[in-house]
Amino acid sequence: MKKEEIFEYVQKQYGTMPEYLWSKLSDSAVLRHKNGKWYAVIMTVEKSKLGLEGNDLVEIMDVKCDPEMTSMIIQTYGFLPGYHMNKQHWITILLDGSVSEAKILDFLDMSYDLIDGADRKEEK
Repeated sequence: MKKEEIFEYVQKQYGTMPEYLWSKLSDSAVLRHKNGKWYAVIMTVEKSKLGLEGNDLVEIMDVKCDPEMTSMIIQTYGFLPGYHMNKQHWITILLDGSVSEAKILDFLDMSYDLIDGADRKEEK
């Protein structure tokens, strides 16, 4: 699944538009929940920075994940500990075809819901 397809999905599903916050990382985008918190970050990084072999560039998506699932899911090919994020609460998904579109969208939806749920918990 390509990032353009993800952007199209989140615009239809949540009314989210990608935000490009870093001039040095012009192809990196943040997806922000309506409450202002990030629920996904899409970047292009060198594989070696992810602990993978090689220096080729790969597109990734960081999403929030239920901490009880994190350690289990990162043992699945295509899922890694959150790159540049809290590794207990975030995972990285490779956008290189190794993870199905359905799984990518499931984790994107879960992340959106977790961000929404975190907001509701803070209100109580």
